[in-house]
Amino acid sequence: MSNELRELRHARGWSQERLVREIETYANQHRLTVASRASLRVYVSEWENGRRPISHQYAKVLRSLFGVTDSELITGDTSGTGTVAADGYDDLINRIDSARNVSLTMVKTFMDQTELLRTIDRQMGAAGLVDQMTAHLATLEDALTFAVLPETRKPVALALAGASTLAAWQALDVGAVERAWRHYELGKRAAQEAEEPMYLAHATAEQAYVLCDAGRTALAIDLVRDARRTSHSKLSPRLSAWLHAAEAELCAKAGFQDDCRRALDHAESCLPEGTDDRDPDMLSIFLNSGHLARWRGNALALIGDEEAVSDLYDALEAADPTFIRATSGLRCDLAQAHIVRGEYDQAHEHLIQARLLANRTGSVRHRRRIEQITQQM
Repeated sequence: MSNELRELRHARGWSQERLVREIETYANQHRLTVASRASLRVYVSEWENGRRPISHQYAKVLRSLFGVTDSELITGDTSGTGTVAADGYDDLINRIDSARNVSLTMVKTFMDQTELLRTIDRQMGAAGLVDQMTAHLATLEDALTFAVLPETRKPVALALAGASTLAAWQALDVGAVERAWRHYELGKRAAQEAEEPMYLAHATAEQAYVLCDAGRTALAIDLVRDARRTSHSKLSPRLSAWLHAAEAELCAKAGFQDDCRRALDHAESCLPEGTDDRDPDMLSIFLNSGHLARWRGNALALIGDEEAVSDLYDALEAADPTFIRATSGLRCDLAQAHIVRGEYDQAHEHLIQARLLANRTGSVRHRRRIEQITQQM
């Protein structure tokens, strides 16, 4: 059995010494007892070289630091948390009876838990939430697996669809791309069972970003367009605007300037007026004119439009300060826009701020983007 610690550390841009310090900091914050610094240096080296197994105590610390599951930290770990071993008919019937007792109040509790995890994620990042998110999904999957009748299954499936999509975006943020893809597939299946086309369209469109990050941008564009066309008549105006904006960003990354501008115009025409940013029919959607200005500026910067800067500064001024990860992305957008105008000093200042925020949230995805933009200077 081997581990992926070295790769995870490199993805974060940490030295072994930095990892030792992070372990000490985490232990102090959570009142845990760990080995001395000198011993930790030896442990890290031996863990990475396969000479020492990672104990349960340190695995928990490392999972939180890197935002990974056991199976992603330890290659060959098959102890999955979502597997249910039903031992005989008595145990099966007990589980079915328990699932039948899941009430609408309990479903609301599940959705409130998802909302809490969403709030923590946007303020502190996804890396420290992997254990909580894994347990939350396992509970929802358990409830759905043993629910029998549609009136019980559909509300649970809806809660699972929302939680899975959030978990997928968190996994993508920390660089766990296969986990992200699997969570999106789970979210799509749950949305289909819940007969909720809006949740299906959203999960499908977000999954396109996995393809884009993997270098399959044209396929990602096709996927977003398919999500929009398939559910067109059943989408809320805000979700329609979100899908058009996502299409615009992906078209910009592919260099399709006309398609990008056309999608941005459609997004603006669909977006409801006012300052509200939450869709009452789908709380995972955050989009108002300020958010769209950021999205527009990002897309225009990607296609080399010098006017992107004004949109992005408007978005920065209107940004919710609790959206830490989003602000890091906005700083990246501004750096990109300034590079287009040849304003490298300003770009450098925004990259410094973006890197600080990305380090604060543990975003591997943003760190990768920061390095890509830095290479353009």
